[in-house]
Amino acid sequence: MRSVEEQLALVTAAAVAPRPVRVSISEAQGLLCAEEVVAERPLPSFDQSAIDGYAVRSVDIRVGGQADDPGEKPAGPAGLPVVGRITAGSRQPTRLQPGQVVRVDTGAPLPTLADAVLPVGWAVAEGQRISPTRTVASGEYVRRVGDDVQPGDVAVRAGAIIGPAQVGLLASVGRSKVLVHPKPRMSVISVGDELLDVDGNPGTGQVYDVNSYALTAAGRDAGADVHRVGIASTEPSRLREVLEGQLVRSELVVVSGAAGGEATTRIRQVMEELGQIEVNRVAMHPGSVQGFGRLGRDEVPTFLLPSNPVSALVVFEIMVRPLIRIALGKRQPMRRTVRARTVAPISSVEGRRGYLRGQLMRDTDTGEYLVRALGGAQGSSTHLLASLAEANCLVVIDPDVSAVRTGDEVDVMFLAQRG
Repeated sequence: MRSVEEQLALVTAAAVAPRPVRVSISEAQGLLCAEEVVAERPLPSFDQSAIDGYAVRSVDIRVGGQADDPGEKPAGPAGLPVVGRITAGSRQPTRLQPGQVVRVDTGAPLPTLADAVLPVGWAVAEGQRISPTRTVASGEYVRRVGDDVQPGDVAVRAGAIIGPAQVGLLASVGRSKVLVHPKPRMSVISVGDELLDVDGNPGTGQVYDVNSYALTAAGRDAGADVHRVGIASTEPSRLREVLEGQLVRSELVVVSGAAGGEATTRIRQVMEELGQIEVNRVAMHPGSVQGFGRLGRDEVPTFLLPSNPVSALVVFEIMVRPLIRIALGKRQPMRRTVRARTVAPISSVEGRRGYLRGQLMRDTDTGEYLVRALGGAQGSSTHLLASLAEANCLVVIDPDVSAVRTGDEVDVMFLAQRG
């Protein structure tokens, strides 16, 4: 029986990131930047007002014995003439003369000689004249050229996750496209003579195809571009045709429903014609029996997962998801893990690392993590999908532990959060 670490090392060694591609910045969100984006021009590119107010020479507002403390309310010079207005987007050059002010909107270019902006609320307007009630220092409420980004600055670094702020920054430096690490393409196939699509009417011995839908969702959550093939025939020539088609279009293939039992022999024979595939036992539960290999001309990483939906999803979390995250260029491919104290006893299968469904909570008084296992003990209830749907974590139990007492600390792996 292979250890989890050994199997995971075998899997992750096969990770290959797709070649970087250039995409529109509107399509880049969530992907990793594959280039250093260097600004060619300053941001802002002109001195502009940071607030609605009056563009002024600060020296003109300080006359009349006013104090420098803007918290005070000096009398100020009365009757400064307002000689115009500049709106955001204005391209008309304006020059400010001593003793004058210009009304400006947020984002409007400052007139020549203006070095500060007096907020609207800091002046009393009387017709086309104002009387300041507070002072402003030079540079106050002004966005200077290059305050945000200077020419030659790296706006977005290679390896950075492109989120809303990065998209905005790319747009602000004039980039409509960016080089990114694309999502790896993943195909999901279900096999099994007992399977029926969800819009069918199951008869005796038939069950709905749960896995192709669940694993497709898991792949998308991990960041892959997933194609759900659905149910494939177990007839060798037809199955081979389906597999060959997906190996051409994908960087990763997941087949569920044939990791154990008589069907395994039939499926493995087809896969072995296309490359190397190994089905063995891994010291974990659920999902001990699983397969992995590299098929096709391009040696595409291919997984063979159990037919049991809970086992398939757990194996996906532990083995498949890290490979996807590595292919995406993520620095940390594994889920976040914390230590938590148990609120009830937990039993596990000795000799195998347990990945048990659980509910993670936080003690409001101490901030300590607390966890409760769901779905019963050991392997007797690994098929209970409803409990996995209620889980927000996997409780990780060491292989040499068969029983955990109330109050003991265990490792807990976060699962995707429901919004």
